[in-house]
Amino acid sequence: MLKKIDASQLKVGMFIHDLSCDWMTHPFARNRFLLTTDDEIGKIRSAGIHDVVIDNTRGLDVRDAPTLAEAEACIEAELTVLAAKPVIVTRVSLGEELQRAEMIRHQATGLVRTVMQDARLGKAVELDQVAPVVQDITASILRNPGALMSLLRIKTADDYTFLHSVSVCTLLVAFCRSRGMDAAIIYEAGLGGLLHDTGKALVPDKILNKPGPLTPEEFAIIKKHPRDGYDLLVKTPGIGPIPLDITLHHHERHDGSGYPDKQGGAAISELAQMAAIVDVYDAITADRCYHKGLSAAEALRKIYEWSKFHFNRGYVQEFMRCVGIYPVGTMVMLESGRLGVVIEPHETNLLAPKVNVFFNSKSKVYIKPETVDLSRALGFGGGDKIVGHAAPAKWNVDPKKFLQIA
Repeated sequence: MLKKIDASQLKVGMFIHDLSCDWMTHPFARNRFLLTTDDEIGKIRSAGIHDVVIDNTRGLDVRDAPTLAEAEACIEAELTVLAAKPVIVTRVSLGEELQRAEMIRHQATGLVRTVMQDARLGKAVELDQVAPVVQDITASILRNPGALMSLLRIKTADDYTFLHSVSVCTLLVAFCRSRGMDAAIIYEAGLGGLLHDTGKALVPDKILNKPGPLTPEEFAIIKKHPRDGYDLLVKTPGIGPIPLDITLHHHERHDGSGYPDKQGGAAISELAQMAAIVDVYDAITADRCYHKGLSAAEALRKIYEWSKFHFNRGYVQEFMRCVGIYPVGTMVMLESGRLGVVIEPHETNLLAPKVNVFFNSKSKVYIKPETVDLSRALGFGGGDKIVGHAAPAKWNVDPKKFLQIA
């Protein structure tokens, strides 16, 4: 049986099933292993991991600990309450914005690639080249945030580093906008998001693109990138304090377990805390050669769970309302057995978006695409509900083809 326990309850002889943190945080080569030394327990605690999942069929037990199912049920109950909050209405349809978003994605990715190459050669970042891209991303988010965000969820190994920066910029701009921030602040935050990983230009490719878990020594090199990025960007004429702060502190954690400065709580700026949430969300939803990305819905649930210690829970709740419990572009399974892709969030219920259905999982055949508004009753364009995320690879379908409203 799987149980959720506090890290203070760990003992040698317990079997770790899940470390309850993002894969970039912990110092172990795997998530599941038998605890054999006190040193391993010390590493878990020093990494800022406060609770873990143990398997009592493979190791020692904690008798009164809640089961994993019970712990997850509590999270689901909290998310159900959170889902009944209003979200920002889009200005144009998803279909209208997709083509423009595709062009912006391409241009922004190329720009980040150039910035990284220049940084590696010791050249300063030219803000007059970066500014128009941030402005284009912001304009797209204002028209329809789901378009660009859905396109950026697809990453390949070759362009991951560059697309991740574009994604963080896009998500952070959307997050700031949903919180009603000033346009000038949103621009500076977007600039910080686009440039936040500039320091990775100084990380050797064999480490940055390593097809497997990092050694402690390699992880120590990776952890230098926020400071390296800050040192590179501070030489850029016209760079403001917000992009510099985001670059330096996007790996800080609310409990003080992050890096490089071990800041915690209110010592971390508002925008750096927001960037930390966005950075982890995008990273854990991406497929890597050694780590299968989580679905957007699963990732949001994990971040909400981790916000007990690592993030500001209020900001996490606002981010979830910003992107939706089932973000645009997510493929979902409906109670009817139909597969569909989320095309538009509901204004007041994040669990009942509009879904474009296109596949019958029972008969395993494509069906005529149809838009289902899950907030409506049967006979009024609804009458169905989401039962979970569906993996496109499992069904060998491309949900991106069905993002257009039927």
